[in-house]
Amino acid sequence: MAPSSSHGKLRRGSGVFRAAELTSTTWADFEALFGRFNGVAGGCWCMFYHRTRREDVPHSRARTERNRRDHRALVRKGRAHGILVYHEEVPVGWCQFGRRAELPLIDTARTYRALLANGTPPAEWRITCFFVDPSARHRGAARFGLRAALAAIRRAGGGVVEAYPATLGAPVSHWFGTLSMFEREGFRETAPYGTHHRLVRRRLLPDSRRPKPPTVTRRT
Repeated sequence: MAPSSSHGKLRRGSGVFRAAELTSTTWADFEALFGRFNGVAGGCWCMFYHRTRREDVPHSRARTERNRRDHRALVRKGRAHGILVYHEEVPVGWCQFGRRAELPLIDTARTYRALLANGTPPAEWRITCFFVDPSARHRGAARFGLRAALAAIRRAGGGVVEAYPATLGAPVSHWFGTLSMFEREGFRETAPYGTHHRLVRRRLLPDSRRPKPPTVTRRT
């Protein structure tokens, strides 16, 4: 996937959001964002879905540092992708996406295996995680990151994209995004996914302009 440095800007109140794909060049910004919150989610560094099996081990500094190192190694190999959202040039948001092979832990989930057994084909792309600095929440950063992720997937050739948003009021909605946010971006519910989630999908056509990134300014 050819990385892009920007996906346009979105004005929100008195500020502007800018997005950039995670690369070795932008790693320092990812590190700055996640480092402000001790790696986020108990030191995950957004490695959870990159693993091939669930790691139920106690939180520790060693585990947090290993997650950070492992994610950086994947970025250097071109096997980890995501969108950084900036406000006034400070990284404040994150949306992780990737091909199925890059985020294999989903395939090990009992709920997902049951869907495949019932005839639901696997999607080519996955959007797994969101994180927004609490000071920047409720201003559209997550949705902006989602839009930028979809634009990146189009430039990489498009295909079927799936995600696992939380239903209204679910306590984990800030990690996975909300069902309504995905529906506003054209996703359709495919199946229930556990108690508080839904499996949603959308097919994206390739971006005929790739590899040139879009530069249209969008207002909301």
